[in-house]
Amino acid sequence: MTNTMDRRTLLSGAVLGTATLVGATAMGSLAPETAFAARAQNAEPGAPDPNFAEGRVTARDGSMILVSGSDGRFHRLRLTGGTSVWKLRPTTLDQVKVGDGLYARGVAMPDGTIAAESVWVNIVNLNVHVTGIALNALHLDHKGSKIIGHVVPGTSAAVYNGAPAVADMSKVKVGKHIQVIGAWRPDTNEIDVATVYAATA
Repeated sequence: MTNTMDRRTLLSGAVLGTATLVGATAMGSLAPETAFAARAQNAEPGAPDPNFAEGRVTARDGSMILVSGSDGRFHRLRLTGGTSVWKLRPTTLDQVKVGDGLYARGVAMPDGTIAAESVWVNIVNLNVHVTGIALNALHLDHKGSKIIGHVVPGTSAAVYNGAPAVADMSKVKVGKHIQVIGAWRPDTNEIDVATVYAATA
């Protein structure tokens, strides 16, 4: 596995335009679950991780993204050809828009920017109660808030009792509690479903 110094060298070179960078997934998983693990990593207990950013995208200028964090901090993310982007599925840099929420992991640069290796856009991880099921939609309740989960054919998957993911959502039942990882549609109560985790017993 590539160590931190190697990543710093590669990402610094990519930011400066002096290196061709392989996809960031070679340095770490882009799986949605990884976003939440990445958030928990701190350089020092109780201190912000300088290699992690989260918040809403407030501006974009070419490869630079400005992010307003929920903790009041501001981040400048530098995206490169080697930055891997997840927005419901692996996608491209041009899909990151002003107003999107994101998590990002990379390497802090001397100028205060973060050279992003992995970016997860609009990602949500919710434990919800299923209140209704319609064609390609799950009606959900999250702590009293109503959410519509759109099932995206060819993308959405279900994991039942820890088994491998399948496209079949028929075992998701009204009245049950499930975990949903998906992509939020900003400023709405709607998400696109990436993965549903459910127990069938």
